[in-house]
Amino acid sequence: MRIETATHGTLEDWAALRHALWPQATESVHREEAAALLGTPDRAVAFLAYDARGTVAGFAEAALRHDYVNGCETSPVAFLEGIYVLPGQRRSGVARLLVQAVEAWAVGLGCSELASDADIRNRGSHGMHRALGFEETERVVYFRRTLGGR
Repeated sequence: MRIETATHGTLEDWAALRHALWPQATESVHREEAAALLGTPDRAVAFLAYDARGTVAGFAEAALRHDYVNGCETSPVAFLEGIYVLPGQRRSGVARLLVQAVEAWAVGLGCSELASDADIRNRGSHGMHRALGFEETERVVYFRRTLGGR
């Protein structure tokens, strides 16, 4: 397995994986967002995993957060914004390699904590996070209320 930092040359692979993780946006929107992230290497990064045949297997995106990050004690904090491994490649160490690349990036920026989140119903993601050494810090339920008499 080969881990590479995402570049303009890998936007198609990256956008396809982002779309698999976050299907509510189009691949075109994902390409635009990914391209924008490439312009902020001191604040965001993405890594792609390729198998021995050169086929993309997964990706991880991380950003530097200076605001409060739930469960963390330092600032800035590296935040794993998204991680996705193709179903046929799961449980083979791809996610671990991707997170190790994110960790190296974060340490290089002076971070001492790596945080992440997952939907409360996504037990698979919870298990993956635990397997990669993350510890659960808290659970939150968000609420909203429409204003203006609606």
